[in-house]
Formats: sequence, C-alpha cells, structure tokens
Amino acid sequence: MILRIAFFVLMALGLTGFGTVAWLATRPPPEAVAAAAAARPKPPAKIAVLVAAQPLHAGNLLKPGDLVGKEVTVAEANAMDANRDTPDIRRQLIGAMVRRSLGAGDVLRNTDLMRPGDHGFLAAVLQPGMRAVSIAVDNTTGSAGLIWPGDHVDLILTQNLNGPLITAGHQVAAETVLSDIRVLAIDQQIIEGAAPTASGSQRTVTLEVTPDQAERISVATRLGRLSLAVRSAGPTRELARLTGGPDTTWAMDVSPALGKEAKTPTEVMRIYQGAADVKEFKF
Repeated sequence: MILRIAFFVLMALGLTGFGTVAWLATRPPPEAVAAAAAARPKPPAKIAVLVAAQPLHAGNLLKPGDLVGKEVTVAEANAMDANRDTPDIRRQLIGAMVRRSLGAGDVLRNTDLMRPGDHGFLAAVLQPGMRAVSIAVDNTTGSAGLIWPGDHVDLILTQNLNGPLITAGHQVAAETVLSDIRVLAIDQQIIEGAAPTASGSQRTVTLEVTPDQAERISVATRLGRLSLAVRSAGPTRELARLTGGPDTTWAMDVSPALGKEAKTPTEVMRIYQGAADVKEFKF
C-alpha cells in the first residue's frame, strides 16, 4: 500500500515538473515580449475642438455660451477644418456669424463661420433692408459690459428739459426710443476680432436698425443720454420691432416728492414803464 502511494506521489511530481518545463519552453523571452508591445499600434492622439453647445441658426452671432469643447482625433480635426479649443480662439470667435444652421454638438468649421474683421462681415450680418448704426455709451449705460453681439436691446433716451414754466417734476424725462434692436458689435476691437480692452469709459455699440430707426437714433443722440436695456431671450423675440416706446417717464413718476411742489401761478400781470422796463407779477 505504501509503495502504491509513493508511486502516485512520484508520478504527480513528475507531471508537475514536466508541465513547468513545457511552460518555460513555450513562453517567449522578455525581449520578444517588449518588441511585441512596441510594435502594437498606439491609440490615436486626440485634441479638443470647438462645437456648438446648442442649435444655432444661420445668421446668429456667437456668444460665449454657444461654444463648448469636444475631443476628436488629430486626423479628424484636420479633415473637418475644425477650430481648436483654446482661450485665444474662443475670444476670436465671439461675435462671429454662423453661415449655416448647426445642431448641438456640430463642429464649428472655419467654412461655417464669418469672423469679425473679415471683408464684408458687417454687410453679411445685416438683414435685407437694414442699416448698421453705431452709438457711444459708457460702461454704465452700456450695461457694464454684459451685452454681447447678437443680444437684443431697448434704446432708452434720458434728457433734461429746461424752461421757465417747466416744474421740477418734469425737468428730467426718459422714454424708450427703439425696442427689440439687435446688437451687431461692441467696440472697434471686437469688430476687428481682437479681445476687448478695458481702457477708457466710452464704448461703441453697433445696432441693426431700419432706415427710419437710424434717423430716430441720429436725433436722439442730440437730445440727451442714451442707454441700453437687454431684452429677454424668450418668446418675445418674434414680436415685431417697435418704432416707438411706451409713455414718457417723468422725474415726478420716479420721485413723488417732486410732484408735491407749489403749483405754477396761472395769472400774470405785467407793468410797463417805458418800452425797455417791464415788470412781471405772478399770482
């Protein structure tokens, strides 16, 4: 019995040794393993390119929120003529016009865009029959730099009125001159495709208007101070543009205290003492 058990143990040890020798004989040397790993094809290199963050319609002007990065292979990026996702290129594309409608996730190809500063950019952005008019605003009346090309705004005129019969409550008035006007460009630097500068307080805003609205703006610039109010991007965008605004807002409408002043005299008596001496008394 003991001899039989010893025989089986020796057979097991022999099979184990034979298997180990066979495994070592069939295993490739380390040099061959390293060579095979080096010959194995590497995954293609990828880069980030700019794509549309949301659906864009032909004629839209790009805003920062319209751009998002997406990783593709270098070969795909070159084949698509895509714009790489870098801070400089993002700044250059702000205000660029989309030539054709794009869906969310579509690559922003150079051929799909007309950049600010390109020849004929302003004429291409304008809708048929419209005009481009520039106005000067400061950082406060221009919504402190929060307006971007493509936004729609209201143009508000604030003016001081003087006269002997004008009360304090009517010496300052504000009214909406134009409503729902599209912004084409902010500052000369953005029109040329460069980053906007913070030097100075004056800013130039270029608006898209009808010929009649262009004349109204020309008059408004001579009357008083112009300011811009950004409109909502909601359903009101489809409403027809207005050539006029709501009723005038007077100083007394903002500050009721100005409307509590003494009433203007309604009776006037003039005493003439010769042609050049006239005295006026009000009751």
